[in-house]
Amino acid sequence: MKNYTPIMTFGEEIAKEYDDRPRGDEEEAVAFLASLAGDGPALELAVGTGRIALPLVERGIHVDGIDISSDMVAQLRAKPGGEAMSVTIGDFADVPVPGKYRLVFVVANTLFNLLTQDDQVRCFENVAAHLTDDGLFVVEAGSPDFLYRLRDHQYVDAEQIEVDEVRLDLARHDPVTQVLEESHVTLTRDGVRLNPIVTRYAWPSELDLMARIAGLRLKERWGSWDRQPYAADSLSISGRGRVGTNVISVYGR
Repeated sequence: MKNYTPIMTFGEEIAKEYDDRPRGDEEEAVAFLASLAGDGPALELAVGTGRIALPLVERGIHVDGIDISSDMVAQLRAKPGGEAMSVTIGDFADVPVPGKYRLVFVVANTLFNLLTQDDQVRCFENVAAHLTDDGLFVVEAGSPDFLYRLRDHQYVDAEQIEVDEVRLDLARHDPVTQVLEESHVTLTRDGVRLNPIVTRYAWPSELDLMARIAGLRLKERWGSWDRQPYAADSLSISGRGRVGTNVISVYGR
């Protein structure tokens, strides 16, 4: 997608409405992560509006965050407890923070916002350098089962149809680079709004290899935050519709 930058996806307009369509799995995700964090500290990559981080803070866990979008972080700051959180603005692949963490986590396919394999491997390596000896890296990243419904490496889905609004999801897939170029298009009587996003997906087996390069290994894999077995029908649902086969991987030394 020519001239695309991630900030186009997570700018001011999206940040203001990001929490309006919750995924519905927040409570389960927070419980899962809290069970691994122990006394902390924890670090969320792409902390965003604090959807997961702030409930963890409420449980008494020290949580730091990294995010590329100051607009998303502004929404976090406006919430109770958000002002006190330490959040670094920057590329989460670099993990540009000092110190070590008992838990580092990235949720909701966000690892795939790193658009090359090199960047994704670099993220794993930098996370490993920030883990305590018994630290864990949790990655929620959907398995790309959308591939099986493509025609000519593209698709158009109707996400929502209302009397005064229609939302479409349009995507084009490059099987060589594993990049999905996507735009969520909203049509209303007032006009058209585009929300582009580009992701570079990876299969769970590829993530496992990235972990091995970083000196980590797979310790657990689940199909849901409530620890259902990972299977072909482990589906994740987001505010925008079906994400794909849900995969929650836990890596450690």
